[in-house]
Amino acid sequence: MNDSENNQDHGQDGAQEAFRALLRDQPVWDMERLPVFDPATAPEEPLPLFRRWFTEAVAAGQPEPHTMTLATADERGRPDVRTLMLHDADSRGWHFATHATSRKGRQLAARPEAALGFYWPAQARAVRIRGTVRGAGREESDADLRVRSTGALASALVGRQSEVLGSAEELARASEAAWERARHDPAAEAASWTAYVLVPDEVEFFQGDARRRHVRLRYEREGDGWVRELLWP
Repeated sequence: MNDSENNQDHGQDGAQEAFRALLRDQPVWDMERLPVFDPATAPEEPLPLFRRWFTEAVAAGQPEPHTMTLATADERGRPDVRTLMLHDADSRGWHFATHATSRKGRQLAARPEAALGFYWPAQARAVRIRGTVRGAGREESDADLRVRSTGALASALVGRQSEVLGSAEELARASEAAWERARHDPAAEAASWTAYVLVPDEVEFFQGDARRRHVRLRYEREGDGWVRELLWP
């Protein structure tokens, strides 16, 4: 090995160790006191608890608490994950929307099962949801698009999500045209825009604890109701 290669290896080792040190130095739940969650007070079903925790995350100043991760799998079972926004949570399930022609849309068409993940570090809380996914229908999909901001509508009108992009200029032209249309026609339709509902069969609530005695409460659907059980952290 020559001196140049040796110096390069030492440089890579140093960068790796610096990265590891940076990881180790990051604070976790850097707050004076974590919330206390008594699972004995939890409701019989998960939706009211989710709504309560979401409201408390907002009150605690959690940035973008409606941001969530969506995990899907392709026809070969290979997992995919991405970040998107929650549009609603009601008795039917947890709502989101995307283009049916996007990668996640195609994956949901092939395997209509998914998982959602919420993480609210402002209160050391997380929620995991797993279940089947159903398309909400054309009328509801169009209604979802109409209540969104001009920018969100313009993005939907651009479409072509997950396709290969030729250049930044191509995107700029398409985006400008979409913004113009969205401003002048707020009722414009995007044919591939689809609202989805994740119907849960399992919901887990995680409350962090400074001594690592984390509380994990899992709801599992059983018939028309739910079974609640604690999990080891």
